[in-house]
Amino acid sequence: MKPARSIATRTGDDGNTSLLYGQRVPKDHPQIEAVGAFDELNAAIGLAKAASTDAKQKADLELIQKDLVALMGELACAEADAGRYAESKFQKIGEPELARVDAAVAALEARPVRLEGWATPGANMAAATLGLARTAGRRAER
Repeated sequence: MKPARSIATRTGDDGNTSLLYGQRVPKDHPQIEAVGAFDELNAAIGLAKAASTDAKQKADLELIQKDLVALMGELACAEADAGRYAESKFQKIGEPELARVDAAVAALEARPVRLEGWATPGANMAAATLGLARTAGRRAER
């Protein structure tokens, strides 16, 4: 029986890791930092999705997670491999995804805004998890 592939490859013990198609870079490389930040955002959104009791919100958060996975794929690709990535079957962020995000932002901005309490998250568990996701998003944005 063939042994299962381990998640502990030990190939990064020298301080390097691989981009999508195998190019080795330092673990503090900007692309690795960016992928890590968006991975953290994806996990925070997963927590918010798990805490939500609203079916539409859960579905919306899952769509955002799928977009983040696509974005992380693009971020993890070396510039030299961009053509290979463009031709791959990996999900990509394109105009339809951007239009969906723009429409969601416009819908949020059309709602009345309440500013009180925004700086002290935690009114309930669902709100606290969304606050965590918001701050993870801010880090990823940087």
